[in-house]
Amino acid sequence: MDPLILVAGAGVAAGAMNALAGGGSFVSLPALIAAGVPPVLANTSSTVALYPGGMASAWAYRDGLVGVGDVGLRPLLAVTLLGGVAGAFLLLHTSTRAFDAVLPWLLLVAAFALGFGRRVGEWMRARWRVRPAAVLGLQFGLGVYGGYFGGAVGIMMMAAWGLLGAHDIKSMHPPRTLMVTAANTMAVLIFIAAGAVQWRETLVMLIAAILGGYGGALLGKRIPAPVVRTGTLLLTACITVAFFMRAYG
Repeated sequence: MDPLILVAGAGVAAGAMNALAGGGSFVSLPALIAAGVPPVLANTSSTVALYPGGMASAWAYRDGLVGVGDVGLRPLLAVTLLGGVAGAFLLLHTSTRAFDAVLPWLLLVAAFALGFGRRVGEWMRARWRVRPAAVLGLQFGLGVYGGYFGGAVGIMMMAAWGLLGAHDIKSMHPPRTLMVTAANTMAVLIFIAAGAVQWRETLVMLIAAILGGYGGALLGKRIPAPVVRTGTLLLTACITVAFFMRAYG
């Protein structure tokens, strides 16, 4: 198969997944690696390719942007931006060999967050409530993760914010989308400035992801949510297992 056809197909699928349930990087990253893009460059290129969809979502949510619990929006945004910068630089200074070793574990963390993040968040909320300063520290760490890899980071953020006593999931969607986009914005700017983007594959995937995101939004109105969730979890589990076999098999 022509690598660009593979990349385009993965872009459509990733855009649709992000529109339906999240986890698009589970498709875009492996496809870029399969197309011959080195793993670190595949990760940076995947981030750039999926970025416009996230930016569009953040813009759509702009009217609902509020702080979380006792933490204002600006402090959250500031630490997220700093974390995104740190994560992006950390990725650029990670060797291909080291990234190959850590990638399956990153996928496992993201798969766990997709599958159990909301339940874990509810479990933690029932037992702990932390100070705003601690949540800002967690938010910085999640910004680093977002700039470095970012899989399911939005769900992780909502779980962390739940420790502040924030229970209204719907009201957390706008700030969550903004924070994910903020971390990705810093990463994208740094990756482009560093020349760490495989542009031919990235542009093909970017256009395809926009189309997939639009199609996914339309499908989301017709496909039952449990079906979407089950399909997403099965796909992420299979890809995670495949990367563990690739790295340690």
